[in-house]
Amino acid sequence: MSAPRVTTQEQDGARSRAPDDGSGAPLLSVRDLRVHFPIASGFLRKPFLLRAVDGVSFDLHPGETLGVVGESGCGKSTLGRAILRLVEPSAGRVAWLGEDLAALPPGALRAHRRDMQIIFQDPLASLDPRMTVGDIIGEPLATFEGGLPRAERRRRVEETMRKVGLVPEMINRYPHEFSGGQAQRIGIARAMVLRPRLVICDEPVSALDVSIQAQIVNLLVRLQREHGLALVFISHDLSVVRHISHRVMVLYLGKVAEIADRDAIYRAPRHPYTQALISAVPLPDPDRERAKRRIVLRAELPSPLSPPSGCYFRTRCPKAQPVCAERAPELYPVGPGHGAACHFWDTPTPTAG
Repeated sequence: MSAPRVTTQEQDGARSRAPDDGSGAPLLSVRDLRVHFPIASGFLRKPFLLRAVDGVSFDLHPGETLGVVGESGCGKSTLGRAILRLVEPSAGRVAWLGEDLAALPPGALRAHRRDMQIIFQDPLASLDPRMTVGDIIGEPLATFEGGLPRAERRRRVEETMRKVGLVPEMINRYPHEFSGGQAQRIGIARAMVLRPRLVICDEPVSALDVSIQAQIVNLLVRLQREHGLALVFISHDLSVVRHISHRVMVLYLGKVAEIADRDAIYRAPRHPYTQALISAVPLPDPDRERAKRRIVLRAELPSPLSPPSGCYFRTRCPKAQPVCAERAPELYPVGPGHGAACHFWDTPTPTAG
């Protein structure tokens, strides 16, 4: 099985539409979220401010997958950790079922943590090498359901192992005895054993072989369908994001460049950064690949310690005008549920042959 391609037609035609639970209320609501880190610049000098996440807003509904894409250093992983308060936000609001997580005391926040889990990028590095698979997967049960009888805990662990494609007979093995794909299944089982409602997937397939990537993505889609999970799927691979997501959010230097329904953003991207990312994805047809016209960015990614004035993307943008240096663009509504942070979203973007 190969990895999903950006041009692959989704077998499930409903995948591009977010599920509707009938209430219309979001499970997760993020408003103007900011995460800034002070970086020391020398003795007696004012520190620089690294704006890792700089004003991100979105809603996530039950059973929905929001794909988050962008280059390395654009704030994807920091955003995921800030949602779970593994990194403390500098400003903004993260609401879970309408309740502001930042305003909760530690005890109340802990009660919500069982509903919000994370899968990490490096499967082996995220597993304690001194613990058996059974202990790793069962650790959340020991934390949140301490009164659970030992036999019931083992039953839950074995049940979860089967769901993610692991043989229960492996329960007493250690992480180093598993392949990368198997280790990531252990990480998924650890996240799923509490039956959460939200899972943050922080580049969960980027460290895996291409054939294994598709297996893990398909596993996540199946688990979402069976359990009604909401997913935030972070990746730099646009093919994988298209395969798994209902909506896609493109980040650039901590800001939202574009957000839209999956099909809308791939068929008619409005931000020149999104257009450049999609134009760089190889096509499986050699003739179409040769005929494709690419959008070439003009420079390297600026340092997040000293981003450009106005629009952060202007130093690389083929459509940049003087106004782009003077004023940061808002997220313009360019269609139903579709926003693009570009002053010239409705003008053609120059391409290169």
